[in-house]
Amino acid sequence: MATNQIDTPTVATRLNEIQGPPADSLRNRPSSPPPKTSLNEPDNPLARLTPEQIEELGREFDAIHDEVYGELGERDSNYIRSTIKLHRQLVLAARAMLIGSRYRPLWLGGTAALSVAKILENMEIGHNVMHGQWDWMNDPDINSQSWDWDTASPADAWRHSHNYEHHTFTNIRGKDRDLGYEIMRIDPHQKWHPVYLLQPFYNLILMGFFEWGVALHDLNFDAIRAGEKSKGKVNRELKAIGVKARKQVVKDYIAFPLLSAALSALAPGRSGSFSPGGGSTTGHESTARHESTARHRSAAARGSAAARSFKSTLAANFTANIVRNVWAYSIIFCGHFPDQTYTFSQAEVAEETRGGWYVRQLLGSANIDGGPLFHLLAGNLSFQVEHHLYPDMPSSRYSEIAPRVREICGRYGLPYNTGPLGKQLGTVHRTILRLAFPGGRVRPKPGPYRPE
Repeated sequence: MATNQIDTPTVATRLNEIQGPPADSLRNRPSSPPPKTSLNEPDNPLARLTPEQIEELGREFDAIHDEVYGELGERDSNYIRSTIKLHRQLVLAARAMLIGSRYRPLWLGGTAALSVAKILENMEIGHNVMHGQWDWMNDPDINSQSWDWDTASPADAWRHSHNYEHHTFTNIRGKDRDLGYEIMRIDPHQKWHPVYLLQPFYNLILMGFFEWGVALHDLNFDAIRAGEKSKGKVNRELKAIGVKARKQVVKDYIAFPLLSAALSALAPGRSGSFSPGGGSTTGHESTARHESTARHRSAAARGSAAARSFKSTLAANFTANIVRNVWAYSIIFCGHFPDQTYTFSQAEVAEETRGGWYVRQLLGSANIDGGPLFHLLAGNLSFQVEHHLYPDMPSSRYSEIAPRVREICGRYGLPYNTGPLGKQLGTVHRTILRLAFPGGRVRPKPGPYRPE
């Protein structure tokens, strides 16, 4: 029996908007003529659909959403709770192993477990809970407005820049700031600037420190330069980032390394580490001297073990954060910037209806092929197409609705963009490298989806 206690969300609730258009601004717009594609753009499927087809497609996608929401219940709530439990178990196991991080096997095991735990918390739990995917449970803890995640970006800022700006204006040039994150040219329509010559290099830095790039991206430097943000608001946002950054740094680079160091210093030393030496002194004098020397050596050994534990645990935490950042970067960039995705001018979507919004989400997203474990660690953002169609739907349902989405794509002559991780990521880095230089052209797009 379903346990959800709220009505099917409105459009505004689906997008978890903080600001933006009223809830019926998309659903109730009258049909409009198909938009004209911009110059140099390949044949855009959005332009081939009639207004009637776009509206009918919108109704079909709405029906999938409403059907899934109507049957949400215990199976779904058990899924997210068990995922959170798994994450916490991984963290405990990782922290326990890293107490002995000066020993290589424990360092490797602890670092691997902590990396997986951070990926799971960031992708499948934090991102999706903060999207409102589990708000229907009415759980005060597993809720988009109360959840905070293990990353540098403050929750409120991320919800605005991601849930509202990105998911409302997906791939609209000049509106979706996630197109290149304000620092990279990833679309030929973007005007070239000499600073982009460096983007292959700072792209690597962004990959390794992705959480910090997202935190700074939330500030909206374009708005700051244009004077659209008051100094007071900028200062408040900087303070929020500073508070979150301090928590992250203290937790991973001070508190847990100190805990490992303290426990290493308290651990009993190895017996038989030191052998008494001979000499011409009496037995009692010799024994006292050796005991004193042993105590000094023991204290020095404990101090050395504590220092090694501190450094090795700090290195493990740093490594786990880098692994998590590279993974999150790879999944997110593959879902948005491979060759198959379209971008849109503001004129093309000026009179967009709800059906047109669905089509834009389809054309602006790409999936990544993989198995169940891969999808779990990807936060099910490997189903980026389904996520953009239904950002508020529990992520565990994306694999179930994917065949229905593909079937609709086939009937309406729309592409369903997907491919293996290596291929998708390769096209992303090729685009970043090519568009660092002047020029560039829109690469060929996939044709309509055809069942195999």
